[in-house]
Amino acid sequence: MGGLLQRNRRCSSSSSSDIPLSLFMVFFLAIFSERSLGVVSALEYSKDKQPSSLTLENIQKYLSNINKPAVLSIESPDGDIIDCIDKWKQPAFDNPLLKNHKIQMLPPDMPRVKGDENNSSRKNEERVEISGWGKQVWHQNGTRCPKGTVPIRRIKVDDVLRAQSPHDFGRKQPRKDPFFNVTVDDDPDTHEYAIVNLDPEFVMFGASAKINVWNPFTEEEEMSLAQIWLVAGDVIDRNTIEVGWQVYPRLYGDSGTRLFVYWTADGYESTGCYNIDCPGFVQVDQTIVVGGTLLQSSTPDPSQQYEANVKISKDSNGNWMLTYDGIQVGYWPPILFTYLRESAEIVQWGGEVVNLQLDGSHTKTHMGSGQFPQERYGKAAFFRQLRVVDANDDEVLPSDISVYASNPNCYNLDLHLSDNDEESPFFFYGGPGFSTTLCP
Repeated sequence: MGGLLQRNRRCSSSSSSDIPLSLFMVFFLAIFSERSLGVVSALEYSKDKQPSSLTLENIQKYLSNINKPAVLSIESPDGDIIDCIDKWKQPAFDNPLLKNHKIQMLPPDMPRVKGDENNSSRKNEERVEISGWGKQVWHQNGTRCPKGTVPIRRIKVDDVLRAQSPHDFGRKQPRKDPFFNVTVDDDPDTHEYAIVNLDPEFVMFGASAKINVWNPFTEEEEMSLAQIWLVAGDVIDRNTIEVGWQVYPRLYGDSGTRLFVYWTADGYESTGCYNIDCPGFVQVDQTIVVGGTLLQSSTPDPSQQYEANVKISKDSNGNWMLTYDGIQVGYWPPILFTYLRESAEIVQWGGEVVNLQLDGSHTKTHMGSGQFPQERYGKAAFFRQLRVVDANDDEVLPSDISVYASNPNCYNLDLHLSDNDEESPFFFYGGPGFSTTLCP
């Protein structure tokens, strides 16, 4: 995704929570500035919705709470504002459960990997792993957050306007369980999946994979993602941790491919959120923004395949640590959870889309690359080197895994297992969504 426009950028040490004198001018400038950056406006997203309950006054109050005063603010080429926040004053500590929490400054060693996974039976030169400074678009500014701070994407007025309310901003709604096909509320099923599922007899303490990164076409207000799920608990009170990449215009206001995280401790009812849009996830790294746009995405060319190495694992303090391309980004303290406090019961890898059927037919939103699995490497999206962390703190091969595609004529998955292939288990997945013959 090379050739991004370079422009001079400014840095500011002003607080992100300053409230302008005129609320009308705040609204006007917010809409105008996002239009000038080529971002879809909130008004275009509201359409038939009636945001009468949203007032600029309560939105500003919400933003003043979630956007902490910045030591330094960095303008990203994609329109994001990245605030460098004192790590001891980050949003996580607004959670009452973390009132006395002490940041794990030097995370303990992560789980050992069984076998040498650095060697690949495939052509290494055909795969470019995103690593080091420069993996996110905001890095193009050239300014880094100072020592002792963490980078957090600033939430804007338009971001909240695209949600139903400040309470709903950054949150998923209760919906069908992706594997067990159980609906937990009365909402229509709008989510479709192509996933690999592991539900073993033993408990698990983490999972990992190398995830091919794409920028799929996504229809208005819909979403497409690739992620790892850690799951524990029953359907109603399900605990999850989710990490991967997604394209979600309604949440972010653009169609960029972004690193995301999500958590819930009660089946998406009232706890948890995306990224750092509510208190919970504790950021420790000063270079990676959860919710930040990834700099590079794959194209239909075997030499232009990009991937992200994602791992979620328990450390010796019980925290669920997120490691992204070898960088320990942050963690979820175990006190946030009930069933996931000790271990995970289910692990899933794969893709998900939202299908709102806005014109009465299946969505054209792509999953993965937008190609079916049979297109293979260079065209179809993939996950490789699926691993789980066992009770001995080892990364091991998953066994007895199963496959689930909720609508295989629209999105499907092809799993490959081999004892002699270091990439195994791996799978290709995805699809284009709507077609007049297969997916009307």
